[in-house]
Amino acid sequence: MAPKKSADRAVHGQYEAYPYPPRDPADEAKRLITGSPSGLAEIEHYILGRRIAGDGPFRALIAGGGTGDATIMLASQLAARAIEAEIIHLDISAASLAIAGARAATRKLDGIEFVQASLSDLAALGLGRFDYIDCCGVLHHLEAPGEVLRELAAALKPGGGIGLMLYGRLGRTGVYEAQSLLRLLAGDLADQARIDSARALLEDLPPTNWLKRNSHVGDHRNTGDAGIYDLLLHRRDRAYMVDEIFALAAAAGLGITGFIEPARYDPLNYLRDAALRKTVAALTWPEQCAAAELIAGNMKVHICYLVAADAARQVPLRPDMPEAVPVLNNVSPEALAGRLRGAPALALDFDGAKIRLALPKQAAEMAALIDGERDLAEIRRRLGKSGRKMAPGAFTRQFETLYKALNGINAMLLR
Repeated sequence: MAPKKSADRAVHGQYEAYPYPPRDPADEAKRLITGSPSGLAEIEHYILGRRIAGDGPFRALIAGGGTGDATIMLASQLAARAIEAEIIHLDISAASLAIAGARAATRKLDGIEFVQASLSDLAALGLGRFDYIDCCGVLHHLEAPGEVLRELAAALKPGGGIGLMLYGRLGRTGVYEAQSLLRLLAGDLADQARIDSARALLEDLPPTNWLKRNSHVGDHRNTGDAGIYDLLLHRRDRAYMVDEIFALAAAAGLGITGFIEPARYDPLNYLRDAALRKTVAALTWPEQCAAAELIAGNMKVHICYLVAADAARQVPLRPDMPEAVPVLNNVSPEALAGRLRGAPALALDFDGAKIRLALPKQAAEMAALIDGERDLAEIRRRLGKSGRKMAPGAFTRQFETLYKALNGINAMLLR
């Protein structure tokens, strides 16, 4: 037990001395940091399949919330829609809690309770059950991630779900080799000396070093000492392949409803050879996701949503359902329609992996009608009134093509 306790103390001490990510509460007056998981539209798409009903407080647990990015984003989005909420921000670090609390105070956000405790002690805290749990960048720093994920699953209300982020092993190639090297060179030094050694090492690495060659890892470049420590000096850190995440979820009685961004996890987006594409198309969805990771090689994190295994097939909604309401995510209909007008495809660069996502002929006209309220049946009706009339089958085929492209880059969701 001694090594475990020693590692726990070291991890706790790290986040007291170097809260991560580093945030200045005064910056809340300038901008709202958004991202995945835990965007409200994503929760409604990947977990609920519907708009939050508002028939009681929406209870959310930010499990290992650090300095508050997910808490502030979710609380702000719930407040903007006047949804009554109870959010518990749980973290082991008093320094991180203080920063998160100051950020909430700057925004005058109510309904947030800040609790200092280890996520490993969740079952003993008696916090109740939740509609949604955010667990972003935490499980891979715990001694028993599988046990904790099972406890998180047990804390969900019926119909609830989890937003999860875990490190990706292939995309972090070089990170763990550098960590091993720094344990040899500076493992027994005081923290500041370890950080100084890490900085010196980064300057001296030859171009053949795997970390030096990995242009996708840049966590440490703009986050000061905290970023250096979190990336290269963490006392407990592991990464996952996609197949391991599916297994981790299944062992907790959970099913994965989607990865962010979906286009990254579709191997057909990377392959041109007809025979290979035919083989890949016959794989199961988990196998396709695993294949995409192996092909791309650059996924440094995996973000996914999980619900009870027996409910995983019910969300997200399908783009051929007339009652589905498309919702644009972090883009306006006008801006999107302008980008799509006349374009046969979206050309994308996913950290060096270039892909193209086909667009239907009426992509711009469809996008312009998406307001987060109209369902697909109404959008088809309005297209007809504007002189762009299409039979139901033709509309469905065009919209499915549009949805695959825009959902693929996390720009369109359904509820």
